[in-house]
Amino acid sequence: MTGVSQPGTWDRLRASVRAARRVPRGWWAWTSDYVYVVWRQLRGLLTRPDPAALASGTRTPVVLLPGIYETWFFLEPLARVLHDAGHPVLTVPGLRWNLSDLETSARLVTERLAEAGAGPVVLLAHSKGGLVGKALMSHPGAGDDVVGMVAVNTPFAGSVYATYFPSRPVRALSPRFPAMRALAREVGAHRRIVSVYGIFDPHVPGGSGLAGATNVQLPVMGHFRTVAHPAVQRAVLEHVGRLDRSRAPGPSPETAPHDDDAAT
Repeated sequence: MTGVSQPGTWDRLRASVRAARRVPRGWWAWTSDYVYVVWRQLRGLLTRPDPAALASGTRTPVVLLPGIYETWFFLEPLARVLHDAGHPVLTVPGLRWNLSDLETSARLVTERLAEAGAGPVVLLAHSKGGLVGKALMSHPGAGDDVVGMVAVNTPFAGSVYATYFPSRPVRALSPRFPAMRALAREVGAHRRIVSVYGIFDPHVPGGSGLAGATNVQLPVMGHFRTVAHPAVQRAVLEHVGRLDRSRAPGPSPETAPHDDDAAT
C-alpha cells in the first residue's frame, strides 16, 4: 500500500540529507558537482571534439558508456588516461544522451561492438552507463566480447532521488521501477565488474557497492566531478589494466581471491 511505503522513502531522503551534513564539505561536493557537469557539457558542445583521435592503440579497446544526459565527452578525462596507456577508446554514437531504457541502450552497444569488430573489449561506464553495461553483460551471448567493466558511481541498486525527478528517463533509475528490480536480480556478471565510488555521492545516497563485484571505495566526494580526480583516474587505469591482463595466458586475476570491499 502507498501509505505504508511512503514513510520509508522519506526516511531515506532525510537520512541522506543528514549524511550530507555530517560529511565535511558534503554540501560543497553537492554544489560543485553541478558546476562541474554544466561546465563539462558546455565545453563538449562548444568544442565538438572528435573521438576518433582516441581510437588508436595496441592494448584491449575500451568502450565508453556515459551516464544519463551525458555524451562520451564527459568521460574524456578518463579516456585520455587510458589512451595514453595504449588502449584504443571507442564511443557509442547511438547512445546520444543516454535517455533510452536499459534494454534499448544495451542493444545499441551490442550493435556498435559488432560494427566496430574490435574483438574483446573493456567497458568504462559512469552512473547509468554502468547499468547499461551490466544489462549487456547479463544477456547470454550478447556480452561475450566484454572482458569486464569498470563503472564509476553507478547506482546499481537505483537512486531514491530518481523517484521524484520530473524527467521519466531519470525516474526509471528509481529502485521502484521493474527494470531496475529485474536488473538487480541478475548477478552472473558481477564478478567481471569493478565498481569505483567515493565516500559521499550526493546523487546515489545508497552507494555504489555491488555484492560479488570488486568494490573500490576512494577518499573522494561527488558524482560527476570525480571522473577528473587523480585517485579515480589511477583506479580506473589499474583495473582496466587488470582486466586487460586477464586475457593473457596464465593465471587470471579472476581466479585469485579478491576483497569485495577493496580500497586503493
